[in-house]
Amino acid sequence: MSRVLKFIPELEGEEQVYVARLMKEMSDEQAEQFAHIYRQRRRNPNLTLGLALIGFAGFAGIHRFALEQILIGLVYLLTAGLCFIGTIVDLFRYQGLTFEYNRKKADAAALLVARTFPKSTGDSGSLPPAEDTP
Repeated sequence: MSRVLKFIPELEGEEQVYVARLMKEMSDEQAEQFAHIYRQRRRNPNLTLGLALIGFAGFAGIHRFALEQILIGLVYLLTAGLCFIGTIVDLFRYQGLTFEYNRKKADAAALLVARTFPKSTGDSGSLPPAEDTP
């Protein structure tokens, strides 16, 4: 857990625990690179909450676009957040929605770091080779 606090002190709760598990087997160089990549890709739960609140001003679904959920974002946009019911539900679920997005980004960043910065020569890290991802 101390590595997470050293490299990414802004994380809290479930996200902090999840990232700590990912960083457990990383070298310091890998952890530093992971932190740099993950910081750029993660979303702050407060941003998701703020964007969900904008949904009540007529722009429902913007928070879903920010979380790369384009199809649901379009549905919310065209249906006024499913008559505001979906937007209200998302106001209560914003932390979980953001954690799910950040979890995927953390997994992708860990895989990238394991491939790019192996622990030792000939070792590509503990992660298996990934399939091509967008």
